[in-house]
Amino acid sequence: MNSIGIRASPTKITFVVFDKDAGAIVNVEVLRIPVAFETPDALKYVRSNLLDILREYEVDYAGVRVTEPNAQSMNIARIQLEGVIQEAFASSLLKGYYVGQISSISARLGIPRTDFKLYVDGTKTWNVEGWESLDADAREAMLCAIGAGA
Repeated sequence: MNSIGIRASPTKITFVVFDKDAGAIVNVEVLRIPVAFETPDALKYVRSNLLDILREYEVDYAGVRVTEPNAQSMNIARIQLEGVIQEAFASSLLKGYYVGQISSISARLGIPRTDFKLYVDGTKTWNVEGWESLDADAREAMLCAIGAGA
């Protein structure tokens, strides 16, 4: 069973496809949004490509890391992308998906909330091959993927 975890930023979407049965990473990739795109075209681009990714990897469950409600500076572009990602999930054939902040992702993983950032920054290691080679965004996406379908 494949799951996907996604971490959005204003200019790119980082995603990790994880085979939950094998406990292995299937793919780690960054979907870069072309700079020339205006907001509507960028959102359309992300939605279209994400739906293709879900089909290509036969993803059953998904999770997206979203902005914390108490974030010091809200990034409107990131929030818009997170909304389009949620809409793509709802429009897909996924069996289930969730929208996660640090506390809810940590709860799904069964780890203390305070450990989440330690995993993301690489201080703590998750027992999956290739963890050390992931950057912070990919680690967040990976944690979302592991928590999907939980």
